[in-house]
Amino acid sequence: MKQLNLGIIGLGTVGSAVARILKENQSLIAARAGCQFNIIKGAVKDLSKSRAIFDFPITNDVNEILEDPQIDIVVELTGGVETPFEIAKKTLKNSKALVTANKAMLAYHRYTLQQIAGDLPIGFEASVAGGIPIIKALRDGLGANHILNIRGIINGTCNFILTKMKNADIEFQEVLKEAQELGYAESDPSFDIEGFDAAHKLLILASIAYGIDARPEDVLIEGITNITQEDIAFAKEFGYHLKLLGIAKKDKNSIELRVHPTFLPKDAMIGKVDGVMNAISVVGDFVGETLYYGAGAGGEATASAVISDIIEIARTKSSPMLGFKTTDNSLKLKPITDITSAYYLRILVLDKSGVLAQIATILGEVGISIDTFLQRKAQDKNHSTLLLSTHTCTEAEIQRAKDRISALEVVKAQPVMIRIER
Repeated sequence: MKQLNLGIIGLGTVGSAVARILKENQSLIAARAGCQFNIIKGAVKDLSKSRAIFDFPITNDVNEILEDPQIDIVVELTGGVETPFEIAKKTLKNSKALVTANKAMLAYHRYTLQQIAGDLPIGFEASVAGGIPIIKALRDGLGANHILNIRGIINGTCNFILTKMKNADIEFQEVLKEAQELGYAESDPSFDIEGFDAAHKLLILASIAYGIDARPEDVLIEGITNITQEDIAFAKEFGYHLKLLGIAKKDKNSIELRVHPTFLPKDAMIGKVDGVMNAISVVGDFVGETLYYGAGAGGEATASAVISDIIEIARTKSSPMLGFKTTDNSLKLKPITDITSAYYLRILVLDKSGVLAQIATILGEVGISIDTFLQRKAQDKNHSTLLLSTHTCTEAEIQRAKDRISALEVVKAQPVMIRIER
């Protein structure tokens, strides 16, 4: 049986799990890959840091891995963007295969890496949704289909927070604190709760589904920090699930990409996914809807995806990194202002007659009609909160209406807007 030699850069939670699983399931993995795997060396930033005991040498010089002629596959499991990009480039230029879990690096540099790689394999299954094999599903399993849309719960931190807010009737900041105590959220959680983590993952999925080259700056991104129990109450009253979704949709020759809190109909399967779990719904023109569910983070789940890439490389399966052998693609990114949706507005107003009429007039003048309406008394007896949803309109129209509504004297806070998928 042939042998492939590995070098692992980054031996944190995921890297350590990769090494452990390769050892504990050695016979099973070799039987499935038709190949033995041997970790030649690992690289870390700080050699003095306490860590697990490994049966291979460890260095703090990544070049010892990148320039070692014995190493066939480099497994890159570090954080950041530009330093991992340099590691990835050097790996490929030294004719080594690359496996990475770095979604941020791929969000910016995936097309450059594909061009550098040529026929060298790059595995990145672990970059999106942890242990869920969504990359292979899109690239291979659904290869006969035009992908009509993707809707994904692809950040477990946000899904945990929204689930807890729904079930325990407590506000965002209190749930965030609990998520940090449980290890579901970082001490600085902004990358997760502001939607950037999900946007990076969505860009990777969109590249495979559509061959479209976009960056995080091109995507509509909104987080969950403004969600309150009033929004949860509206969802319960009108039969919605509230989730942070990454959404990609094909509309003729344009693709819309967006990440934001979303109201979903109560019968939407993806809306029933709670806690820290991830799920991705993919609709193909022939296969219809397929749903992928599982652990979206964690050392062992992510390591499982890393090792699946290593096995695929060992099988010498050759396929383009991002799913397309040609670069000729007529699909373009839809401008954010042209995106259409139904919308929900939460508006804090003075509790006096004629307020709803003023707001309805503005919406009507912009061309937006109200679908549902709910009024809740604010803690301050002089104010009320209006909760309303609209029929479908464009992003440009709802933003114009929102700006005009916020300028009314009777409106006492910036209106909060959430999109509705129907």
